[in-house]
Amino acid sequence: MYVCSCFGITEQQVREHAESGACTPRQIASASKAGTDCGNCVRRIQALLGRGSCPRRELIDRGASDPLAPEETAPLGPRGAEVGAGAPAALSEAA
Repeated sequence: MYVCSCFGITEQQVREHAESGACTPRQIASASKAGTDCGNCVRRIQALLGRGSCPRRELIDRGASDPLAPEETAPLGPRGAEVGAGAPAALSEAA
């Protein structure tokens, strides 16, 4: 059944976003746009989310700073090389 007719978002899609860590209507809106147009679906989204457990909230309670943040990787320079990585052999020999 559709929850958001403006963007064609179903109850199942809201549940999937919730299982992925979206625990509030605002987070559902960020993930799917549901609730960002006319707003008639916001109360239905709240009802679907309920007061149940939130995987993201549980991870934060266990000490994770931001469980949905992407894994940290080495910063990349202007040409995609890792910052701090050694210079190519041709450049280091020329210096």
